[in-house]
Amino acid sequence: MRTESNKKVKIYGTLGPACSDPEMLKRMFREGMDGIRLNLSHTSLEGASDTIAAYFEAAEKCGVKPELMIDMQGPELRVGRLAAPIKLIESGLLDVDAIPFPQAVINEMLKHDGQDVLLDDGKIMLRTELVQSDCGGPELKLRVVRGGMLESRKSIALPGLTINAPVMTQADVENISCAKDFGVTAVMQPFVRSKEDLMEVRKALDDAGCSDIRLFAKIENLNGLSRISELIPYCDEIVIARGDLGNAMQLWELPAAQKRIAAACREAGRDFMVVTQMLDSMTHRQVPTRAEVSDIFNAVLDGAASVMVTGETAAGEYPDLVIRYLANTVHEAEAYNKRENQ
Repeated sequence: MRTESNKKVKIYGTLGPACSDPEMLKRMFREGMDGIRLNLSHTSLEGASDTIAAYFEAAEKCGVKPELMIDMQGPELRVGRLAAPIKLIESGLLDVDAIPFPQAVINEMLKHDGQDVLLDDGKIMLRTELVQSDCGGPELKLRVVRGGMLESRKSIALPGLTINAPVMTQADVENISCAKDFGVTAVMQPFVRSKEDLMEVRKALDDAGCSDIRLFAKIENLNGLSRISELIPYCDEIVIARGDLGNAMQLWELPAAQKRIAAACREAGRDFMVVTQMLDSMTHRQVPTRAEVSDIFNAVLDGAASVMVTGETAAGEYPDLVIRYLANTVHEAEAYNKRENQ
């Protein structure tokens, strides 16, 4: 448990179309938001300049010194741009070119018959089928195991496989180069695999004159999980990113992985954040589930320095109410902690 009574758990939202209006952002600050995340898999700092300006304007009017975290593209794998969302029907069989996969992903799928392919944080599941083509060679098809509506730029995971990808994309380097100009306070590096990943990002920050910008390491794969003690000294905060981490293992194994990361951080005195689906039901509902508020409460009791919501505020219907429930549940957990530690 966190015993520092003066250390407040920070509340983060995610910036997006649902909360780009200054009035909505002001309501979110008044409900207890400390900072916000901008996902650069979907935009750039330049492209989001108007929304960022609205964010800082709202903070100033509310008397808040806000934090702006940028979540970089990094080695994350995503579906390319689609002309329109694709409805994937269960049991259907697709040609591999029906979906704009990165070539590195296609190359791996060609090597593995029966390989699961998870899209959009696992909401959709495909399975590779290597069939004999008319030309005599193997042809890759994809069986829809779990259907759904697939949109552009959704995540891809191939459980059990490692696909080599650069630590930073060119877009990441460009965003880091102007991070200071946009008031960025932290960089979140996705899919951290080793301390060398973090050292490379830190060097890029230093070279750009951003040594004061904090570095958050997102644990989203088995490499990061197995090397958690190695990673801790090379970042300012660990992020338990349960979306893709849950794709890397059986879902029922995820709570133990979260506990393991939290324990390692507590032992090392390193701050950690818990994120993903904390209030997912509130994307379209005004009230969360009892399980969700218990999840937030227990994250604080485990020692979380911060908690964050993603699509709930970026694309949901009730961003301000999401922050209200997130902040109030955190405050209740802090009060409980204080009583128990007296």
